[in-house]
Amino acid sequence: MNPTATITDLLARLRPDSSPCLVWYGPEGERVELSGHVVDNWVAKTANLLAEELDAGEGTSVGLRMAPHWRSLVWVLAAWQAGATVRLDPTGPAPDVLVAADPAQLTGDSTHQVLVAPGALQLRWPGDVPDGALDYAAEVRSYADIYLGVDSLAADGRALEYDGGDFTFAQLLGQPAPARNLLVPAQTAWPEVLREALATWQGGGTVVLVHADVEVTERLLDSERVSVRL
Repeated sequence: MNPTATITDLLARLRPDSSPCLVWYGPEGERVELSGHVVDNWVAKTANLLAEELDAGEGTSVGLRMAPHWRSLVWVLAAWQAGATVRLDPTGPAPDVLVAADPAQLTGDSTHQVLVAPGALQLRWPGDVPDGALDYAAEVRSYADIYLGVDSLAADGRALEYDGGDFTFAQLLGQPAPARNLLVPAQTAWPEVLREALATWQGGGTVVLVHADVEVTERLLDSERVSVRL
């Protein structure tokens, strides 16, 4: 497949696809499979929450304080769909929207704070939500699963800022798009996870994201038809 120009283009490619797009293996036997259509729905809901509840748009920064996980990948795509830049460096300036899976990582310096439940299928935060923070899992389901906001940033827009550099959409999306089912250990650095996941999706493949506590067995590799491992 030819590389896509923007995240809007990529999501449009995923939207009609009922085949596995993202598979998450988490601790305690979690396995979550999302088709391209379901990924697009979750991204749209999250982008609508960002735009409607958190005033996100072009120029907004979204600070992500989460390890790679199916929900955090949705957050990255949704931030981009809403026109925002994702920041991964916790030592930089406070982002406009701060997203974390641990209340201790939320600070009062950001205008908006979001707490994401760690369990793969949890419907709300399992405990008290800090004052001023939004419970993502409890709120996101009420938003539309079609995003009708402005288009995502152009190819030369800054997509990602991390400790050591940044990427534009052109740099992330303008790479070869191999046809593959890719196994990604969740402890892999975020920039590599995103580069390789985007390339895999552009090629029509599946990203199999595996928590560090999950043993990668031959049975897992065979059942997911993994052809490449990071």
